[in-house]
Amino acid sequence: MIPSPAAPVLLVIAHGSRDPRHAATVHALTGRVRAARPGLRVETAFLDHCAPGVPRVLDRLAADGVRDVVALPLLLTRAFHAKADIPAALREATARYPRLRVHQAGVLGPSPLLVDALERRLAEAGLASADAGGRGDRGRTGIVLASAGSSDPEAIAVIARIAREWRRTDWHAVRPAFAATVSGSLPTTADAVHALRAEGVRHIAVAPYVVAPGFLPDRIARGAREAGANVLADVLGDAPEMARLLLRRFDEALLPRLSLALA
Repeated sequence: MIPSPAAPVLLVIAHGSRDPRHAATVHALTGRVRAARPGLRVETAFLDHCAPGVPRVLDRLAADGVRDVVALPLLLTRAFHAKADIPAALREATARYPRLRVHQAGVLGPSPLLVDALERRLAEAGLASADAGGRGDRGRTGIVLASAGSSDPEAIAVIARIAREWRRTDWHAVRPAFAATVSGSLPTTADAVHALRAEGVRHIAVAPYVVAPGFLPDRIARGAREAGANVLADVLGDAPEMARLLLRRFDEALLPRLSLALA
């Protein structure tokens, strides 16, 4: 099915990385989104390091006669890129193309679907019954929820809240960790693993709360290995829950317009 130019387009905006695994993972995810909703035009752009950039994709959409775009940040927290970089790029495009309506959707997190994706990755890494109703390894396992990190206090607070809420699903403990911080006062992946060991937790799994591979996810993995974590899960990547979440954010962004059309 060829999408109509009148239909809204989903533009997924990823961070980008020099690591080729990053773009490959992002494209695998957007491919899963296309497969889940045939007829929806899904485009991918990157803020840095990878092509195409946001301006180039918006130029192409405008040339194709597209009128409505939902720009979805492929970000897990509402930090600097979601608050500054992406809005600036979108404002520049709408200034060039007044007939192109671009609406920025919300970031991916927090969401129960992200927790479901984390559980999936833990199960795939060999943590027994991580995605089942029974306790399995849960009651004896400490989880390190390892995010890329941010200088934004709001983003850091979100990671801590997710860890607290996830702990209530019967894991022995869930601790936040950060691959990069400004002050150095927040725990790294290795710090969190060592802290759990010091408390007597013998079985520890590291769950990267990151979308795609790259420099910071590699730092998370290195910290997990060096500190002796028992299980290291994969990045969230193209997990089915991620594709469902992207479509949910797309639909949520369109709801105000639909409401106005029906009024």
